[in-house]
Amino acid sequence: MPPTTFRGLSLDRFQSESIAALEAGNSVLVCAPTGTGKTVIADWAVERALTAGREVIYTAPIKALSNQKFRDYCRLFGEEKVGLVTGDLVIRRDAPCKVMTTEILRNMLLSGEALTELDTVVIDEIHFLDDRERGTAWEELLIYLPERVQIVGLSATLRNARQFAAWLGSVRNRWVEVVEEHQRAVPLDFWVADVNIGILPPPEFSKQMAKFVGTHGGGADGGGGGDRHERRHGRERERERGRDRHGRPDRHGGGGGGPRAAITTHHDIFDLLEPQGYLPYLYFCFSRKNVENFARSLGQRLRKGLNDKGSQAELMARLDDFQHKDTSNVMEPELRALYEKGIGFHHAGLHVQLKALVEELYEAKLIQVLYCTSTFALGINMPARTAVFDGLRKFDGRMLRPLTTREFMQKAGRAGRRGMDTVGHVVVRTDPNEWSYNERSLQSYLRGEPEPVRSSFALSFNSIVNLLDRLGPAHLREVVEKSFLAWSLQNEAKRMERDAATLAGQADRRSQKEAEKLTRRAEKAQEHVWDAVQHRFIFLQSHGYLGPNLEMQAGANVLKHVQIEEIFVTEMLLDGVLEGLDPARLFGVLCAVNKEFGRGVRTRLKLKGEDLQVVRACEEIRRGEVVRGSEQLTGNEVTWCPDMIPFGRLWAEGKKLSELLECLESGADISGDLVGAFRRAKDLVGQLMDVWAEEKDRVAAMKKLLKDVSRDEVLVVD
Repeated sequence: MPPTTFRGLSLDRFQSESIAALEAGNSVLVCAPTGTGKTVIADWAVERALTAGREVIYTAPIKALSNQKFRDYCRLFGEEKVGLVTGDLVIRRDAPCKVMTTEILRNMLLSGEALTELDTVVIDEIHFLDDRERGTAWEELLIYLPERVQIVGLSATLRNARQFAAWLGSVRNRWVEVVEEHQRAVPLDFWVADVNIGILPPPEFSKQMAKFVGTHGGGADGGGGGDRHERRHGRERERERGRDRHGRPDRHGGGGGGPRAAITTHHDIFDLLEPQGYLPYLYFCFSRKNVENFARSLGQRLRKGLNDKGSQAELMARLDDFQHKDTSNVMEPELRALYEKGIGFHHAGLHVQLKALVEELYEAKLIQVLYCTSTFALGINMPARTAVFDGLRKFDGRMLRPLTTREFMQKAGRAGRRGMDTVGHVVVRTDPNEWSYNERSLQSYLRGEPEPVRSSFALSFNSIVNLLDRLGPAHLREVVEKSFLAWSLQNEAKRMERDAATLAGQADRRSQKEAEKLTRRAEKAQEHVWDAVQHRFIFLQSHGYLGPNLEMQAGANVLKHVQIEEIFVTEMLLDGVLEGLDPARLFGVLCAVNKEFGRGVRTRLKLKGEDLQVVRACEEIRRGEVVRGSEQLTGNEVTWCPDMIPFGRLWAEGKKLSELLECLESGADISGDLVGAFRRAKDLVGQLMDVWAEEKDRVAAMKKLLKDVSRDEVLVVD
């Protein structure tokens, strides 16, 4: 009989079935919309393991989600039972319940760590397996985990769940139960908002927009939308400028030349939503600068706060408490005034203490309007009554592209608070000039299913040398052929072989040729994944990392300890560039190979003296044949930001974050980026300690460096 309750809560059908599958000893893949309660299943698995005196690991793709689960589980199970390991933060690593990023667990398994007491691994956002840059870590993790360990995979958007489960079951020799829930606990209503027309459901909005355009002609900026990132940001800036001196929409778009359509701003969205009781809402946009500017401009526009008297008193008390503990004075008066009105902003670069505060205030229902980037949609259990989209395209570092159905639904799924709302609202902001594009995208999102999860498997150089060292070439091939990519290609090859056999049985020449073509394609598909690994073998052999028979050489013995910018850092070590550096300057260089300043960031710290000398030496390696060859082979450009060096060096020398920020000019808060660079550099210091393990003096110097840089914001669980 499946369980019906847990912790006093009545279980939904999919929750009950998932727990029953785990009780039966199976692994489970849970696919359910955001906000339906998937985490209840994870909580049950964690409680069961702890009650039995066993270990459990919860993995997540982003630190924000890891940190939230760490805080949640500390409250649920007691701090002494819960640890956090994210590479840049380690708290109670020996606790029976550990929360960590996926790569950390992969690295533990890759290094041969036994994990003999491990009972269950929860993998949140398991569809991240198809992430182009990070997805391989998910596949490796699932392949390396001992077969006895139960898997709890959670996803809101896994279209090909049964195919994925079939692969996972074949890899782990253990049945994987698929439990799906398609009904949201709180249904969603979709709306389109434009200041010229109002807020309407998409079909009705299309009719009204057609009438409006027929009467008024072209759009607010006279353009056709375009596909350039700069044009998009130009329109965003124009929206902010297109207002009169009272902050109301300028009905002429600020451009003159006769009557034209008004530009719809985030202020207009507030004016449309607030009277209808659609607060609190999340306002998603894809620029950190806009996230901050939009929040501040709304705060300046509103004369009074958005909370009732009781909530306002609680908000003030929490802000007072934060400032009492805030020795770094990160909350400036203007920012406090913004929070007091129930308005906030959230993005990855935000100061770690402010990020934690905003999440705390939002979770306590004290922030009514939160402007945020995509990171707030990933797994964090902080729903809203309404989710607003500033647009349906985002810049991904290379091009401006439409949101995928999965990305759209991940954000839209934040709308609707279970137990509080009967319906969640999803609102897309648009203008007449943008509507033709947004209409096509929105129709696609609403009628289509999320994209299927596809493998992005490509072993890193570090993984290859570690597996070679531990298992040898034959067993390494076994690992590669267990990948989701190889499994999918092998199934495709079998299908092609069957089709080829059918065609070969026909007498006509055309069918025979098609059969031969399919046979060749099948053979090529079966070898594709292993061929990619062999190309990496050839690369490592040609540059002396591996010997003729794939035996480990000096380069490979260094590389097996380096997991960040593997080839670049290994080449620095092999060339001796890092050997003569004092610890603080070394820390600066390690910051430069793990983080870049964003566009529009200017630094007042100029490279000079020894910093400049080390930059020249590193750039010679950066431009060298080995590093360039690794970039061509992997398709990924290495990270190298020399301007980061003095910031890392000064942090290691004891400077405060506030002092370093005074040396930067940026349109948005990037203190979180700096702290992230310091934390990843800490991780790299640990990797260098492994490289230099036999050199006691160096290890001692690195331990002291770790102590020097592990302070203040670097230690905050953000």
